[in-house]
Amino acid sequence: MLDGASSFGPAIVQADEYVDPLSRQLARLLQSDDRSLVDVLREAIRSVASSLQLKAGQAPSSTVLLTRVLGERFEVLVLGDSTAIVHTRTGGEIRTTDPRLSDIATDLREQYRQRLKTGAGYDGDHRAILRQLQAQELGERNTPGGYWIAEADERAASNAIVQSFALSDVDWCVLATDGAQRTIDHLGIQWGDVAGMDEPALADLLAMLHRWEAEEDPNGADLPRPKRHDDKVVVTWSPPE
Repeated sequence: MLDGASSFGPAIVQADEYVDPLSRQLARLLQSDDRSLVDVLREAIRSVASSLQLKAGQAPSSTVLLTRVLGERFEVLVLGDSTAIVHTRTGGEIRTTDPRLSDIATDLREQYRQRLKTGAGYDGDHRAILRQLQAQELGERNTPGGYWIAEADERAASNAIVQSFALSDVDWCVLATDGAQRTIDHLGIQWGDVAGMDEPALADLLAMLHRWEAEEDPNGADLPRPKRHDDKVVVTWSPPE
């Protein structure tokens, strides 16, 4: 699962022109390569950056969530603020996400959240704060002590968060972009219930989340967030019986 973001300055390619080939390259490597997930991601970033002639700091970026069954292990890799939730028989729900981006420019994040809580909405001042926030984020992108994201710097792969579980211990896994995860958590929807949904039910869930944002919290006062609607993707997996 990839969740792309546009570059902060003039870009050689747009976000989808980066995310699509990165997704294809990852899928190809995962099907044919038993190297570590870190090595798979590193190779994919290197290959796509080279083919698109991307320059670090001036290219689109994307979060990455990878899962794989390899032998008797279930593996998870997280890079960026999407979330993987794995339910195990021995440990219950284990959530894996990457919080490093949220630690950048915390004063600006708190500033826009407080404004939204007062009902200011997504006005010009809100957008100005986001521009400042994005400028600070760019300076911290793919740097030690900052945050790491798939872009044009293959070192990001080595800084991903990786988990490994005994396959026999895994009941289910749910992957969610931050746009879906935030609202699901805010509304108190149980991830175990999400894990049991089929494709039509998941589509209904995503539509309900979008509708709640539009009708119940259009100005972000109840759930302060950078924009009214963000990309929402949810993927579920469970081992074959």
